[in-house]
Amino acid sequence: MNDARAPETWHAALHRLQRDGIPHVLATQVTSEGSTPREPGARMVITADAIFDTLGGGTFEWQTIAAARARLAKQHYGISLEAFSLGGRSGQCCGGFVNILLEAFPGPAAHIAIFGAGHVGREIVNLSAPLPWQLEWYDNRHGAFDQRYQRQARLNCHVLEEAALSVAELAPQTHALVLTYTHDEDYALIKALIERSDVASIGLIGSDSKWVSFQSRLKREGYTAEQIQRVRCPIGQIHVAKDVAKLNNKTPYAIALTVVTELLYLTDAPASQEHRGLDAQALRMLFTDSPTTTS
Repeated sequence: MNDARAPETWHAALHRLQRDGIPHVLATQVTSEGSTPREPGARMVITADAIFDTLGGGTFEWQTIAAARARLAKQHYGISLEAFSLGGRSGQCCGGFVNILLEAFPGPAAHIAIFGAGHVGREIVNLSAPLPWQLEWYDNRHGAFDQRYQRQARLNCHVLEEAALSVAELAPQTHALVLTYTHDEDYALIKALIERSDVASIGLIGSDSKWVSFQSRLKREGYTAEQIQRVRCPIGQIHVAKDVAKLNNKTPYAIALTVVTELLYLTDAPASQEHRGLDAQALRMLFTDSPTTTS
């Protein structure tokens, strides 16, 4: 593991890591009592294999790094407070006391695979750009992805050579959208996707009649009703109460809007009630004139 400090400043690294959806921790010194290496406001950013900036070095900094990486490894995101007596827990001779606030940020909120770089696919990618999703985009046509897509954050462009191979490389719990320019490619992808039980959701673009035809073919080939029912077709239908509101506007942008809206609901995880910030009483004690110290 490379612990060398990277040349980026902590704020440049923070911006890049949040833009690219890479898990990381922002460590901020929030209190300082007695002799300490740095003053409140000092910050550093920590990832699983890199460190940006410093809190002053020494054992307590490495303990801070270890605590941050432990949170990343356990996927414990949110904020927590670490207390260091520089001479007790940290084995340093400064004799001071610091509190370090750790803010752990996750990676992408969801993984989305888009098969097809046609008009609708491009609009879905454009609309998804500001969202905290990792996009994997596939198409078998030469030159399907222009330069601006090559530079877009949290977006990887792939050549779609064989449906089964491309589906096999997807991360578990990926939400897949199938909207290529041929029915044969769509069908091959649907077959490969429903054979993976760990795909989070499967959406297929097309008419009701297209889906009826696909269902008949899948049944003839021995796929179960449970496997077939995992597919949503047409994608992007908005469910209002018990009814389905069908969209009359068939422009690529309008269809993409409904698809992204549907994905927002599918990827929206309930907020955990276990960790909702720091304890208010602990904070009041922390910021009084005589903070309680621990060794």
